Amino acid sequence: MALLVKQVEDFMSKYAPLFLKESYDNVGLMVGDSDSEVTSILVALDCTLEVIEEAKNKNCNLIITHHPMLFRKPKTITTNSLIGKKIIKVIKNDINVYSSHTNLDSVKNGFNDIMASLLKLNEIEIIDKNPLDKEAGIGRIGYLKDAITLEQLSQRVKELFNAKAIRYCGDDLKKIKKVAIVNGSGQDYFNKAKILGADCIITGDTTYHYVSDIIEENVAVIDGEHFYTEWPALVCVYKWIKGRLEELGYENSVYISKCNKSPYKYK
Repeated sequence: MALLVKQVEDFMSKYAPLFLKESYDNVGLMVGDSDSEVTSILVALDCTLEVIEEAKNKNCNLIITHHPMLFRKPKTITTNSLIGKKIIKVIKNDINVYSSHTNLDSVKNGFNDIMASLLKLNEIEIIDKNPLDKEAGIGRIGYLKDAITLEQLSQRVKELFNAKAIRYCGDDLKKIKKVAIVNGSGQDYFNKAKILGADCIITGDTTYHYVSDIIEENVAVIDGEHFYTEWPALVCVYKWIKGRLEELGYENSVYISKCNKSPYKYK
């Protein structure tokens, strides 16, 4: 039974409806032909040139990413720009690219819920509810079973996320019970998390002034880095995609990228 790109679009959009995306975002089929037949699928966080080459080598003509390859509208598509090189490369190799981003973060059982579950939070609430779906929204906040120190939570986050290093701010001995998690970039939600009573906020991509201010509000911050606060959730979604295809009776191979990694190095 042949699997078409549009059938993957269909079950992905049922899992993470496109209307749940944030207003600034771009989701769905980035490049490709909905009527083309799928060979194999590669799941990655980012559609890098290396990931495109990996898809080519694995005979995957569909890449499913979290971060959209086309986030902003390009003015030109030439090899003079990185995005131009990517678009030309996927088209030349008949590779389709589908992205599920803030809609996948927001939806029930999406990235935010997966990360909250990984942290074993209880009594989970949504930090910023989506007006179109009361069960969706950006960020989650909930309670640890037992209060632990910030130092202990930081170590737990490092181990759970398999991160090479993390940054954290606050008193090491501060007792943490109520925890907010916003995978990826979450400092824009600091104030909402504080209002909801967060003792600590776990996210990535934090900057000096945001962190300095929230620390003065007596809210600790753990920056697990953008990549590591999303990769564990992506692995879960990869497993879901494999399982969904099997449920539908398809035998197409699904791979998780082996070359997609954090751009940062640590000494």
